[in-house]
Amino acid sequence: MSKNSWTLWDIAISPLPVPASWYAIPLRVVVGFGFFEHGYAKLARGWEHFAGILHAIGIPFADLLALATILIEVVGGILVFAGAFIPLAAVPMIIVLLVATFTVHIQYGFSSIKLQSFGTAGAHFGQPGYETDLLYIAAIIALCMGGAGPLSFDGYVNRRRAR
Repeated sequence: MSKNSWTLWDIAISPLPVPASWYAIPLRVVVGFGFFEHGYAKLARGWEHFAGILHAIGIPFADLLALATILIEVVGGILVFAGAFIPLAAVPMIIVLLVATFTVHIQYGFSSIKLQSFGTAGAHFGQPGYETDLLYIAAIIALCMGGAGPLSFDGYVNRRRAR
């Protein structure tokens, strides 16, 4: 079979007929942008607002941990998006996710989407559970195990080291 003539069978089973390392690109884009956006949103509202939330839920050293969380989300998001130092960035990012899971989300159960009603103003959702936290953790671990893939800083460094 020619590489340019795929059958329905070829695209119905995994892996798809594309280079295996390309799986990392959508993971990096979504995880990197997601983390960056969460950190940026906290900065845009003012880091003090987020520190107040942490204080309200009983997190010690709320000011310090608010700044650390924002830094981890912004810098970690950029690093993951670029595919740079993924295993190093993964540790603090997973810690942030686990803290969010156990201090906020676990009490609302697994599901992140809880449609409660729909009216003229649109959909009304309940509090999100820990599902999204687990998906982020799974994606970060997959990037650590499988690598950052093509078009990544880590891939560039690994190619240079192999010479």
